[in-house]
This record gives sequence, C-alpha cells and structure tokens, in this order.
Amino acid sequence: MPPKFKFSKDEMIKNALEITRESGISALTARALAARLGCSVKPIFGLFQNMEELHQEVMHAAQQRYQNYLQEDMSKDQYPPYKASGMAYIRFAKEEPALFKLLFMRDRSDERVTEQGEEVRPLIELIQKNTGLDEEDAYLFHLEMWVYVHGIATMIATGYLQWDTEFVSKVLTDAYIGLKYRYCGKEKKDGSN
Repeated sequence: MPPKFKFSKDEMIKNALEITRESGISALTARALAARLGCSVKPIFGLFQNMEELHQEVMHAAQQRYQNYLQEDMSKDQYPPYKASGMAYIRFAKEEPALFKLLFMRDRSDERVTEQGEEVRPLIELIQKNTGLDEEDAYLFHLEMWVYVHGIATMIATGYLQWDTEFVSKVLTDAYIGLKYRYCGKEKKDGSN
C-alpha cells in the first residue's frame, strides 16, 4: 500500500505557485516547498515524479490565473472587448510580475513554436467585426497591436515604467486608432505607405 501524504497535489501546486509569485520560478525548489509546507521533501516526490513535473503544474496554474484576468476584464464592459484583453495583459504584468515573466518572458529557444491560431481567433474576429478587415489583415493588425501591448507590459513587469491605468488606456487607444488608420484609412484607399 503506497504511503498516505497529508498534503494533496492541489495544495502543493497552490503553495508552489505562491513561492513562484513571491520570488520567481527559480526560487521553487523541493526544499523551499517542503519548508513552506513544514514537511520533508518526501511527500513532494511522492506526488510528483520530479521538479520538472511540478514546474509544469505551476506553469499551468499561472496560465489559468492569467486566463481569469482575461475573462474578468473582458466581461466587465469597462472597455471594448479587444481593448479589455490588452488591459488585462498589462494588469496581469503589473499585479503578477513573477507569473508574467514566467509565462511571457522566459527563454523559449528550446520550445517548439506553435501557431496561435485558435488561441487568438476570438481576438481576430473582434478586429474583423470592428474594422471590416479580412482575416489576414486582422491577424497582422493584432500582431502589431500585441507587440505594443507586450512592450508596455514587459516594461511594467520589470519596473521600467510606472504607468497608471488611465494612461495605459489612453496609449492603447492611440495605438489602436493609428493601426486602424493604417489598415483602413487613407493609405489603404490611395495605395500610399
């Protein structure tokens, strides 16, 4: 009969996520988690094959937390839905900088890059609905907007910027209007760049 542990897998993941939120993923070690739980490392390795498995579970929990930010901000009606997605991304960077860095600023050179088609499809459809652009142009519009949003979020997560929500909202509106003009305005009509 396998040993019975006093901590569940979910409790360990929750505590591992808290360590990561406070100090980053590099601080998440078996010893740090055991100290937080007040136990030896044995229960950790009784529930997880290795620390890599635990790190993957923390990554999944961080992703779920980010999704909660998105859902919350997009359902508030404080901003139009597309803008709300960018505002949520930046708010996540500000309020959860260690998790933001884990999800969006880690070295991905060894990861297999996958197309984000299904993940961003709802955002592409919002752009199409709001601008009348075809799918290809809406996707390019989104990529350009996302680079801008990611830059702001990264600078906030690293402490480079201290922008308040009102100013972030203003600059996102300015960027959106500029891109809308570029893709739908004068340049598109007369062919100039």
